[in-house]
Amino acid sequence: MARLRFAPAAFLSAAPLLFVLLWSTGFLGTKGAARNADPFAYLTVRFVLAAVLMALLTAALRAPWPTRAQAGRAAVTGLLLHAGYLGGVTTAIWLGLPAGVTSVLVGVQPLLTGLLSWPVLGERVTARQWAGLALGFAGVLLVMEGRLGGNLHGSAGSPAALGAAAFALLCTTAGTLYQRRAGADMPLLGGTTAQYVASAAALGLITLARGGGEIHWNAEFMLSLTWLVLVLSVGAILLLMRLLRDLPAARVNSLFYLVPPLTVLESWLLYGERLSPVSLVGLALCVSGVALAAAPPRRGAT
Repeated sequence: MARLRFAPAAFLSAAPLLFVLLWSTGFLGTKGAARNADPFAYLTVRFVLAAVLMALLTAALRAPWPTRAQAGRAAVTGLLLHAGYLGGVTTAIWLGLPAGVTSVLVGVQPLLTGLLSWPVLGERVTARQWAGLALGFAGVLLVMEGRLGGNLHGSAGSPAALGAAAFALLCTTAGTLYQRRAGADMPLLGGTTAQYVASAAALGLITLARGGGEIHWNAEFMLSLTWLVLVLSVGAILLLMRLLRDLPAARVNSLFYLVPPLTVLESWLLYGERLSPVSLVGLALCVSGVALAAAPPRRGAT
């Protein structure tokens, strides 16, 4: 039976950076999709396509399918990490919350995960990791403050949009902790397929309950959908599931601090948005914070 095989040392060195690079494009793609479609209808299509692709990949590689118990746990993870998190983020952007502000709000996730990883998972967070998490969060705030020209709070958007972003934050934190605690034995490909099936079913029901949703199948939407399905829903999610299996939750989630700064940098490269000196300082703080929080423990440390 074929399985995906990775060289552990090479994987753990390269995969975190690759994941951050892929994940950072999600806000740009989501903005392109949300401008042309109802968020629940768009996500239903995205999850259906992702589920089909993952099922085909699982079958082609003859990878194991989850047992009934594993599929149930995978469904919970999917409802939190996919339906809940992406549903909240997409809805917030659809309701007018700037993508940068949204990334700041969900960027609190590493602090929440670090705070809860000890009582929930029994993973002790070191003083160095706490310092890295705090430094990274300060960097995110500086990046977004510089991007929004000091109008961070004034650009916050409606209470409904803020509530959607807060819901996304809670879902991604809970999903990360649950996957780390209950998903260690989940087959990577087959389990991810189960996650997308559950997410597609949940958001499909919501779409039907809302009377359906309009989608403009123009070039911008098609390009965004293709990128989000292939690169984010397949490539980046498989990397995330593997990282959560192999690394402590606090170290994995510290990587998310690099996402908002990279999103700003990509916006500058793609759309000509300038990076202010404040944003550049924030970028440096983010990189430093991730280096502190994600570095492996010194030899001989507990």
